[in-house]
Amino acid sequence: MSESTLQERSINTIRFLSADAVQKANSGHPGMPMGAAAMAYALWTRHLRFNPKNPDWWDRDRFILSGGHGSMLLYSLLYLTGYDVSMEDIKDFRQLGCKTPGHPENFCTPGVEVTTGPLGQGLANSVGMAIAEAHLAAVFNRAGYKIIDHFIYTIVTDGDLMEGLSSEAASLAGHLRLGKLILLYDDNLISIDGSTNLTFTEDRGARFEAFGWHVQHVNDGNDVDAVDRAIERAKNDPRPSLILCRTHIGYGLPNKQDTEKAHGEPAGEEELAGAKRKLGWPLESKFYVPDDVLEYYRNIGEEGAEKERAWNKRFDSYSKAYPELAAELERRMKGQLVEGWDSDLPTFDVDDGPLATRVASGKVINALALKLPEMIGGSADLTPSNKTWINNSPSFQADSPEGRNIHYGVREHTMGAAVNGMAAHGGIIPFSGTFLMFSDYMRPSIRLSALSKHRSIWVFTHDSIGVGEDGPTHQPVEHLASLRTIPGLVVIRPGDANEVVEAWRISIERSQGPTLMAFTRQNVPILNRNKYAPATGLRKGAYVLVDLGNTPEIILMATGSEVPLIVQAGEELYDEGISVRLVSFPSWELFESQNKEYRDSVLLPSVKKRLAVEAGVSQGWKKWVGDDGDIISVDKFGKSAPSKVIFEAYGFTVENILDRARKLLEK
Repeated sequence: MSESTLQERSINTIRFLSADAVQKANSGHPGMPMGAAAMAYALWTRHLRFNPKNPDWWDRDRFILSGGHGSMLLYSLLYLTGYDVSMEDIKDFRQLGCKTPGHPENFCTPGVEVTTGPLGQGLANSVGMAIAEAHLAAVFNRAGYKIIDHFIYTIVTDGDLMEGLSSEAASLAGHLRLGKLILLYDDNLISIDGSTNLTFTEDRGARFEAFGWHVQHVNDGNDVDAVDRAIERAKNDPRPSLILCRTHIGYGLPNKQDTEKAHGEPAGEEELAGAKRKLGWPLESKFYVPDDVLEYYRNIGEEGAEKERAWNKRFDSYSKAYPELAAELERRMKGQLVEGWDSDLPTFDVDDGPLATRVASGKVINALALKLPEMIGGSADLTPSNKTWINNSPSFQADSPEGRNIHYGVREHTMGAAVNGMAAHGGIIPFSGTFLMFSDYMRPSIRLSALSKHRSIWVFTHDSIGVGEDGPTHQPVEHLASLRTIPGLVVIRPGDANEVVEAWRISIERSQGPTLMAFTRQNVPILNRNKYAPATGLRKGAYVLVDLGNTPEIILMATGSEVPLIVQAGEELYDEGISVRLVSFPSWELFESQNKEYRDSVLLPSVKKRLAVEAGVSQGWKKWVGDDGDIISVDKFGKSAPSKVIFEAYGFTVENILDRARKLLEK
């Protein structure tokens, strides 16, 4: 059999393995795998460096299927090249508990780098991965030793490029000259509604050229040699690259090719059989993989294993030449923390305050950064406000990739997705910063960080109506409640500077999931920890600051800047002869993870009079205050006024807390 015939059959194997799986599931997207199979073949067999037996090889190339709806394209390649994905897994496509879910999930399937599906996310993740690769290469590579030297390849679709996120991400990547980033564009001119002429008539290539990218056009996406040459040219250009490959969605389908009908529904038995006849594929058996094709793909996988073995030899030599660097790289890529990483974190005394928790966070970041060189952070053009700058390090730029400070510009959504990409890449601990209000712009990325269990750290400042004069457009009220609904996301709103220290400890320790911290703009008193419980109680989500009196008659609980208010109110109630329990409640998620015995020890079931105080909407607090409790909250938008004035106008005063507490006690 000639090589060209083997190549054609290898490509058709991807097409029909994918289409058969979609047909069996009676659900999915056959069009993209059938149309993009040839360009994926060119990439996976001629360029992509990977080892199916070790999907976590440090210097592997990363492949991201940004158009995650075409997941069977990826699953077919994973199976064929020898990853831990079986034919039974392929046949189990989109079924409960399968390794082959409807959209790729990084924690579910070996070889899947990031979870994709929401369009544009994978593209922006790849920018984060390219940042990580460039940074690690700058830090660890030495003359004669390119220990970190890999590409990030991403297949993108029309939908990816329509999303505004793609423009944010491409603009940043072009500015940073991320030359290891290569996008292959499945340019099939079809979207769900029909032709892209309905909505998407811009010159996509010119757009990316304006962003500073290297742009190429491949007129026939089925021309493997043309795609191969374009990838080779892209690898040798110092700019990020976009390769526009003109493809045919549902290639081979006699009636549905080049139509929206090929996108998001099974082809149908008759239509699929027609495609097989047209492309000379056997009709008698489904999920057909010719023996020689499987052998060919498995050999590609074996070649990848050999590439890793060669890299291991280079790393052994590197380890002898640069033992300290090698040990440090090994530590980072394993996600291990250095011993004593938190030994020099600051402690704050009453006399250090009042202090905005954002300012305390900045001090903690710099203390951590001295011990953890893998920490990399950035802000969406709000660095002075978010206090995210790492001192004694330049910014990450094209000519200073060793820098640990990333200027994202006003691109919150890309910042979030890039942080996830960096976390997925490994070797660094990324964090980002912006105002809590603008979590709206990056919520899809925050959600995916939780779904994917990324070690992403989200820093948000200006956490309430305490923003003050900027008014309701910048004052978050519903955001804490909304973010707390995301499964797997730990939200922490520290009550003073020492709680900020503990919040950062938890964020660094959480290697399997994201942490979100919300900090104040305004100054907050620092609690006297000789009088009140140590801030280490934050680790359990909620803890007793102090019992004033004997058996508590009422529990006052609060988060963030409202904690000092309940402390002052509690002391005044105690002076009136009322026994009060004061509870700092910085994290619902951490508290819920404790056993019932601990939770009951904090929120005594026998005490029904409970008052929660938080400068956000009341949603969710009923669970903690119970039917007989009360909530001081903000269930409307804020106003433009100095923070002290607006807090008073909205009832966040000691006087109002006392009044509401007394009314509770009178019931």
